[in-house]
Amino acid sequence: MASKPAPARPAPRLYLATPAVDDPSALVSHLPGLLAGADIAAVLLRLQITDQRSMISKVKALAPAIQNAGAALLLDGHAELVARAGADGAHLAGIAALEDALPTLKPDRIAGLGGLATRHDSMLAGELGADYVLFGEPDPQGKRPSLEAIAERLDWWAELFEPPCVGYAASREEAYAFARAGADFILVDDAVWADERGASAALEAVGQAIRQAHVAARSALKAEQGL
Repeated sequence: MASKPAPARPAPRLYLATPAVDDPSALVSHLPGLLAGADIAAVLLRLQITDQRSMISKVKALAPAIQNAGAALLLDGHAELVARAGADGAHLAGIAALEDALPTLKPDRIAGLGGLATRHDSMLAGELGADYVLFGEPDPQGKRPSLEAIAERLDWWAELFEPPCVGYAASREEAYAFARAGADFILVDDAVWADERGASAALEAVGQAIRQAHVAARSALKAEQGL
């Protein structure tokens, strides 16, 4: 009896990281249009470090614009503020940060993890209960692995593990490559906010690259299966 063909993976969705937010008013007015115009699954909110009360107020100011659009709101770090601010979870860096945050975030909120330099750390993140793993983001010195190395890591994870994987894309070309490699989500930040065409146009370009990669991946899968 012939084996059933493997189902095609769904198209990756966007994960939008904000610039470091001090005054949230501009984003409050800008985000609804961005979220309405692109397939954004989640927003990673980066906060300027101030006192906790001020940071919580900023999160609460932005939360309705994000969550009412159906996107998850994650804080970049600050797991201790998630529940008090009404966020959906936190993105953490490194195994130690995940271990520290899990009692605060689980079982009701999202714990995502980046800062994974090795395959061993990636697997450990999955075993500990990370809700997703991120590959390809800059390290504290601003250095990143090569595009090929990031794509290889995404392909490896997507083939073997169940938790979603996220590819950090610094360009439309990287978004395409990481979508082809099997990323479930594509995280974008400065490539969108610094685009001279504007954030909406930049998101549309990245979304188009993701859709093209998805079509190419489905065609390759059908060819592999002889369909």
